[in-house]
This record gives sequence, structure tokens and C-alpha cells, in this order.
Amino acid sequence: MALSAATAARWVERWECQQQRYAVDREERFTVIADVVEYVTAGRTSPLIVDLGCGPGSLVARLAGRLPDAELLAVDADPLLLELGRTHYAHAARYVEAVIGAPGWLDRLALDRPLDAAVSTTALHYLGEPALRRVYGQLAARLRPGGVLINGDHLHQGTPRLSDIAAAVGRRRAERLRAYRHEDWDSWWAAVACDPELTALLAARRRCSLPAGEDCHPTLTEHTALLRAAGFQHVGPVWQFGNSHVLVAVR
Repeated sequence: MALSAATAARWVERWECQQQRYAVDREERFTVIADVVEYVTAGRTSPLIVDLGCGPGSLVARLAGRLPDAELLAVDADPLLLELGRTHYAHAARYVEAVIGAPGWLDRLALDRPLDAAVSTTALHYLGEPALRRVYGQLAARLRPGGVLINGDHLHQGTPRLSDIAAAVGRRRAERLRAYRHEDWDSWWAAVACDPELTALLAARRRCSLPAGEDCHPTLTEHTALLRAAGFQHVGPVWQFGNSHVLVAVR
């Protein structure tokens, strides 16, 4: 049975709310990423942009609104989240199921030209250092000269003490914005499991090999070094609040 538009809309709305618990100033971070993409693709006809770890399409939908002439690809390993995005934001992007960093994952995108931009939010932290090194190199090879990789994520500072302070700053900001009034990740998924319209998608999710988070969390400095080693010429954060960053790497 096809997922109904009403069900997809309901669960995407709940997703948007629960994600505010985890991303400090989430909407502003999306806006900054869109600002960067718009700036670096100005004057280009039908820029090609891929969203890595798109979930139910939160970022790609915002990019589609800002860049209506862009060709957008949305990539995720989770069939349930992908179907929510494919149904709710049907015209925003072409949705592709793939595990980022797995053998042949880029081939599944069927790219017919170099990328203008690769973006990601709160997804690449699942990759450890070896996988990040590999993925950064693969993306550098697929981006055009001057193309960008933009990663909005929680990136630790250079020392544990600074990371702790930055995390505390982020928590206080979230408290002021009342972000913790929203349901959390576990509650959202528990509620999903009770919706009969999502039963088949949840079963498909349980059968697939979703990436597990690794214990290694590279710092901002380490991410920067990996990106430079991959061939990016200019690397640095353009926005930060607490440990939440928008890190830009120019090919």
C-alpha cells in the first residue's frame, strides 16, 4: 500500500520538531547552508547538488525552494525516512537509497556530470576517520573545480575542555529556545512503530543494513585536515554555535 500524503506530512512535521532537540538553531543552519550553495552556484545553469544522509528531506526541500532550477539528489540508507521524503517532498529531489561510504555507493547516484555541491546535516558524524577519509576523497573526485562540500554537524573542538564548554553553550541556547519540549529520537521511533500505515516500511528498515555510529568522532581540526588531504583547497567553518558548525570545503 502506498504511503498517503497525509501520513507522510504528519510524520515529517513530527520529525522536524524532534530534530530541534539536537541541532542548535537548526533552521538558521539550514539557511546558512542554502546561502553558501546559492553563492557558489550563482550563474550556473541547473546546478547539480547532492544531499548526503537526507532523512525525510528537510534540507533538500529548503534547497529546492531557494534554487528552483537546481537538480537535486537526496541520498539515505533508511527506506522509511526516504519514503517519507519521497511522498511529502515529491518534487524536491530524486531520492536514492544508498549507504554512504559503502562499496559502489556513488554509482547508485548515476551521476552524468560533476557535482556543483554536496551538502549534509547531522549525518556524516556516523562515519569514523577511515570512512570519512574515503568519502571525502570520493566526493572531491566528483565535484567540479570550485565546487563545494558543506557539512552542518556537531564537530568537537580541539580539546575536551573546549568541547565541553561549547556543548554547554549549545544546551543553554536550546533551553532558551525551549527545544527540549519536543519529543526525543526514541519517542519518535516508538510512535512510528504504532502506526499501521508504516508497518511495511518499518519492516524494510529492520531488514536493511543501516550504518552504525562509530566511537571515533574527529574534531573540527581533524575534519579540516582530512578534507585538505582529499584535495580541497579552502576549508573552514562559516557558521558556529556551540559545537554545531557549518564547515565548507572548496574543491
